[in-house]
Amino acid sequence: MSIENPFAAHVAHLRLHKQLKKHHREELETVLDKNWLKNTTDGNLPRWKKALAELPEVDDVAYNIDQDTVQISSSQTIDMLPHLQALMPWRKGPFEIFGTDIETEWRSDWKWQRIAPHLPNLKDLRILDVGCANGYHCWRMKAAGAQTVTGIDPGKLPVAQFLLTNHYIQDPSVAVLPMTLEEYPDNTQAHDLTFSLGVLYHRRSPLDHLEELRRTLKPGGTLVLETMVIEGKLGEALVPEGRYAKMNNVWFLPTPATLCSWLTKMGFEDPTVVDTNQTALDEQRSTEWKPGKSLADYLDPKDRNRTVEGHPAPIRATIIAKVPEAGRLKRYQE
Repeated sequence: MSIENPFAAHVAHLRLHKQLKKHHREELETVLDKNWLKNTTDGNLPRWKKALAELPEVDDVAYNIDQDTVQISSSQTIDMLPHLQALMPWRKGPFEIFGTDIETEWRSDWKWQRIAPHLPNLKDLRILDVGCANGYHCWRMKAAGAQTVTGIDPGKLPVAQFLLTNHYIQDPSVAVLPMTLEEYPDNTQAHDLTFSLGVLYHRRSPLDHLEELRRTLKPGGTLVLETMVIEGKLGEALVPEGRYAKMNNVWFLPTPATLCSWLTKMGFEDPTVVDTNQTALDEQRSTEWKPGKSLADYLDPKDRNRTVEGHPAPIRATIIAKVPEAGRLKRYQE
């Protein structure tokens, strides 16, 4: 497998569909060339590159992405274990690859089951998935009928995991690109639907994140936003002074009402809370594919409704909002 320019096919696909303007495509290609397996001192990089470069070639690949476990199979006997283990830990899934079950830390299928009933029809939509990790949800979006799914994530390991799965699925209309939303070409207004799942609370400026998300969407486009929240009233939010569930990069946990008000302020219409859910211990847990600590270690052992720091345990809310059809911010029209 060639890993020097693994995103060329997807960029070409975007060009074919004229999803991005010329200057956006050029900017995208520049960032991809800079970011992929370059400018990093991560000592795991040689192991990841070797695992991808030595993937076995398989003639009769079959796959099923329209089910809880994304499955890649063959009539041949393929020993994938060393390649899959070289790309540990696997956090998002589950996957089954040539007979090897990957029991990931997160049951990402549970999140999809909560969100999917509230989504618009994804048929022929051009979707952006921000902070998509290894692309598990990207595959579910594609199975639901999306025309293109562009995932972006700055992590080299989850991108490498996606490259492994797409090496066998070989779908150029789905990609996970190694970049942050800030590096993604600005104000593309190229997507019908943008997902931001589990990203907002990592942002020091949540309103800037909402603005950046809005600028990825076409007039009339839809945002699906999932983030951690707290219970409470309009205007309230938790800003942890130290760590939250042992994470040092959690900044703002608003109430659902506060989050809806932020969305309205940033130009979205009709923000609607479609789901709230306290993360269960069997949704995020340690496995042989992600050993070590997980959610159970981050909660108070005497009160599972509190973190070890004494904050409310993680509750996640999903909000769906629209960009105005006219493409102008509502607050400027009044």
